[in-house]
Amino acid sequence: MNFWQKLPKPFFVLAPLADVTDAAFRRIIAKYGKPDAMWTEFVSADGLAFAPPEGRKKLLADLIYGEAERPIVAQFFSGNPETMEKAAALAVALGFDGVDINMGCPDKSIEKQKAGAAMIREPKRAQEVIKAAIRGAEGAIPVSVKTRLGYNRDELDTWLPALLETDAVAITIHLRTRKEMSKVPARWERMRDAVAIRDRLNPGVLMVGNGDVESVAHGRELCKETGADGAMLGRAIFGNPWLFSNSRELENSPVAMKGEGEGRWFERLNSGKTPPERLEVLLEHTKLFAELLSHKSFAIMKKHYKAYVKDFEGAAELRGELMNAPDAEAVEVLVGNFLISSPT
Repeated sequence: MNFWQKLPKPFFVLAPLADVTDAAFRRIIAKYGKPDAMWTEFVSADGLAFAPPEGRKKLLADLIYGEAERPIVAQFFSGNPETMEKAAALAVALGFDGVDINMGCPDKSIEKQKAGAAMIREPKRAQEVIKAAIRGAEGAIPVSVKTRLGYNRDELDTWLPALLETDAVAITIHLRTRKEMSKVPARWERMRDAVAIRDRLNPGVLMVGNGDVESVAHGRELCKETGADGAMLGRAIFGNPWLFSNSRELENSPVAMKGEGEGRWFERLNSGKTPPERLEVLLEHTKLFAELLSHKSFAIMKKHYKAYVKDFEGAAELRGELMNAPDAEAVEVLVGNFLISSPT
């Protein structure tokens, strides 16, 4: 039995976000509010196969994980079946619980490699890449796909059936097209149609919805309305590693049971933290980044500082200072001084 079959329904998983859900942040999330499953940032299967030793070393660093993150899925992108097969075999060797293929990223440099969202335009190639990943995994771990409704237009009615012809165990659909990026609201009403297509063509495949999910309680509402097996949350994790905390307890909480709207309110209240609590986790996150990801630019942490440090007295001034901090040591000094002087 693979990990997907063990997940409760509906389940709630963390989206792979480049330069966000790295090893440091995932470790923080696993500690303070663990989802039902986690993904690595996407990694180039072609790079793993062809990069010189130093480049491959950096790519492998993006695949580090801790035991607390399980089940943990390695996400790869490639338009090349041969390199995807090798990447899946590597995921098995590294002890991952699953492989996911990115078929939705709109980055032009990735699309030039016939990967990411470009796969939507070549269903046959997409099928070959999935089959190759399954060969590489050799039945040891499951293979899943993350994609979109279509490329320039909604192509769900033809694109999803092509994916369902493979043996992918789960399909996550970002409910927008590649052209729409994230500029329009996610069309969750199309998840009902995706589930109906799945039920007709390949009932054993799990369907996961993605896009504009504000909280676990919100995700639960959307799954109930559409029949999705689970929801993937992404941007809501910014500044809130507690996002998935108590997700199971909330399901049967008295407030949540009164009504869906109140359930969402309860969850936001439950995950609210005081400024000192938020800053202590910010500091812990920063130290982990410096420890685990020294090969990456420290500037990556600044997007997290924008999310952690807001909506409290003195936040704007502290945030400005943190944005100019050169390293973890400087951040520790700034946060320590703020906590000593702040009345909050």
